[in-house]
Amino acid sequence: QVQVEESGGGLVQAGDSLRLSCAASGQSISSYAMGWFRQPTGKEREFVGKISWDIRVSDYADSVKGRFTISRDNPKNMVYLQMNNLKPEDTAVYFCAVSPTYYNWKPTSWGQGTHVTVSS
Repeated sequence: QVQVEESGGGLVQAGDSLRLSCAASGQSISSYAMGWFRQPTGKEREFVGKISWDIRVSDYADSVKGRFTISRDNPKNMVYLQMNNLKPEDTAVYFCAVSPTYYNWKPTSWGQGTHVTVSS
């Protein structure tokens, strides 16, 4: 089973950029879809974006389209979330997730999350 660990969170100002990293271990992620989710304090976990195993397709929540980009480096077992033009409403704990399928998303692994705080 793939284990994942997120990093790269922090405190930034509105308009800043931040790149989150997701390091996978235990198994190659080359055949898995990978995704990012986030959970604001006191709210439900929500979808941010996902990317197919071969990087051919990706999808994003409307709230982050045009600002966030997911990339992956399969040989390095890494996934990234580039976040630009951050807004206070992006403040949340961000989680990396692994799924054997892209279209029928079924996460099999979650990380512990990394905190992102965006000040206005």
